[in-house]
Amino acid sequence: MNVLLSLKVLLKDLRLGPRSPIFLWAIVFPVVGTLLVQLVFGSLFAPKPRLGIVDQGDSAITAGMRDLEGIQLTLVASPGELTELVRDHNLDAGLILPAGFDEQVRSGAQPVLEFYVSGESLASDRLILAVTTLDLVRAVEGSPAPVQVDVVAMGAPLLPMAARLTPMLVLFALLIAGVFVPAFSLVQEREAGTLTAMLVTPVRATDVLAAKAVLGFALALLMALVTLWLNDALGNEPAALLLAVGVGAIMLAEIGLVYGSASPDAKTLFTLMKSLNIILFAPVIFYIFPDWPQWIAQIFPTYWVINPIFEVAIRDASLGDVAGQLTIALILSALLIPVIVVLSRRMQARLAAA
Repeated sequence: MNVLLSLKVLLKDLRLGPRSPIFLWAIVFPVVGTLLVQLVFGSLFAPKPRLGIVDQGDSAITAGMRDLEGIQLTLVASPGELTELVRDHNLDAGLILPAGFDEQVRSGAQPVLEFYVSGESLASDRLILAVTTLDLVRAVEGSPAPVQVDVVAMGAPLLPMAARLTPMLVLFALLIAGVFVPAFSLVQEREAGTLTAMLVTPVRATDVLAAKAVLGFALALLMALVTLWLNDALGNEPAALLLAVGVGAIMLAEIGLVYGSASPDAKTLFTLMKSLNIILFAPVIFYIFPDWPQWIAQIFPTYWVINPIFEVAIRDASLGDVAGQLTIALILSALLIPVIVVLSRRMQARLAAA
């Protein structure tokens, strides 16, 4: 393999890549996929409970509300403006704290707490705001709670659906960028005759495949990381995450070379993808349905790249926790190399005989 010739082919692919719908879809998918998942299953468009406060005496309750992350707080100038905002459903609830409210609570005077709720607000938002307000009032009073609640978690915690769908989005990003882009690029050049024209120059098939592999690897690595970032799933171990995604990009780019080398035309490539992509995609189903026997997912090769990404990005696993799985993924990737070599030689022989 000639590195300089491979680099020239790679630069040519990068220059012409934006003309390909597959290349563009690989770039757009992380945004579109994340938007759809968060819209249906996540909280992208689910606003926090909105509370307005008219604070006429610099109450500690206002400071406590401001420190809470799960509540959207708005300070309102007057009671009239507050009631109008609540009535028009610009706020889920409103609270009026008169001057000296904290002192009256501490003295045991039991002052009246004016709390307004919007008729269109969610019952869950009303409950959150009401309970939070009562907790802060009790904190101002300084009295202990009448009961002590002992919360005992039973069973393993269940991840939200949006989090369980993250492996699917990441695998799609790897699949489109790492498999589809190099495979379709290789097949299109075969059909257009540009691959044959390159092979009569000093460029060899290995140079072309190396360029396609680097293109698929780089694009898959970038788009998978973008997908994780958009889903707020970068975890706390950046080095482990980068390595896990890198191993996944290597395997998927190699699969793209297998698809592209084995397919003489686009029709054959589509047939191959429809037949085999279910094997590549199958492991993500087990994240959506965690009650299924998880050992079945280990039968599929892409499990060994998507599960380390999931463990590091979602469950904050360390590199040591996923090292064994990444080793298996690298072994599987190494086993694909002789397959690619055989297919590339067969492809070059067919092109020479054509």
